[in-house]
Amino acid sequence: MTVRVDPTNSDQLTAWDGDQGAFWADHADRFDEGAARYHERLLDAARVGPADRVLDIGCGTGKSTRESARRAAHALGVDLSSRMIEEARRRAELDGITNIAFEQTDAQVHPFPKAAFDLVISRHGVMFFGDPDKAFANIATALRPGGRMALLTWQPLARNEFASTFRTLVAAGEPVPEPPPTGAHPFSLSDPDRVRALLTGAGMTDVELHAVSEPVWLGHDVEDALAFMTARQASQLAELDQDTRARVVRAARQDIARHLDEHGVRYASAAWIVQAVKQP
Repeated sequence: MTVRVDPTNSDQLTAWDGDQGAFWADHADRFDEGAARYHERLLDAARVGPADRVLDIGCGTGKSTRESARRAAHALGVDLSSRMIEEARRRAELDGITNIAFEQTDAQVHPFPKAAFDLVISRHGVMFFGDPDKAFANIATALRPGGRMALLTWQPLARNEFASTFRTLVAAGEPVPEPPPTGAHPFSLSDPDRVRALLTGAGMTDVELHAVSEPVWLGHDVEDALAFMTARQASQLAELDQDTRARVVRAARQDIARHLDEHGVRYASAAWIVQAVKQP
């Protein structure tokens, strides 16, 4: 299937419809478990009602879409990854959910039916647009006047130990650059002022950001978490020589061991719950 994407999102299509998306599809349960505390926070903020038509942006393997569909009239999940969309459809069918659909598409340019949805949600899926002004403007056209938006985005990298720790370890003593303030990456919507500007520019109002902090779960025990994180960082580790790679893995194992408690391996993190309303 050929997916129409904005030229600014071509690299994202390559990644998410390639190895990166395949990795997320193969580890869907782990990613869902890792973000479980945030998942409930997002749904609480979304306040999905039985008459709502819900659009889930960057739905991945469809956890948030399925949970929305259980509470709503209908839910549509969209994502760039064909593997994750296939897995999302499979899981919805296994769960017997019929008021749901999934499409592989670029939400930045997809011709959504105008004013067709009551609610737009996204669980860590809106930080990767090449042109976020264009993307949010397009998504907003899908919302009816007075429709709601509930998004989950990460706060800055420094407040997210689960990400900063392993970036530092894999850098093997080299400086770790701060993520740029713009661009397609997990922390691109960590600045509240930027988020407010993007959403108001797209025709949203009453934009509010609420700080939330929950542990991110990485594994049942040290070796389980280590196997997952080394697989996730495989391309960066492959760039290191054998001795350096072994040293990094040893350091990662020690750090993971310090984060093991009765619930498994958990690292600190911080996110924003973003809420907004489409202008009448």
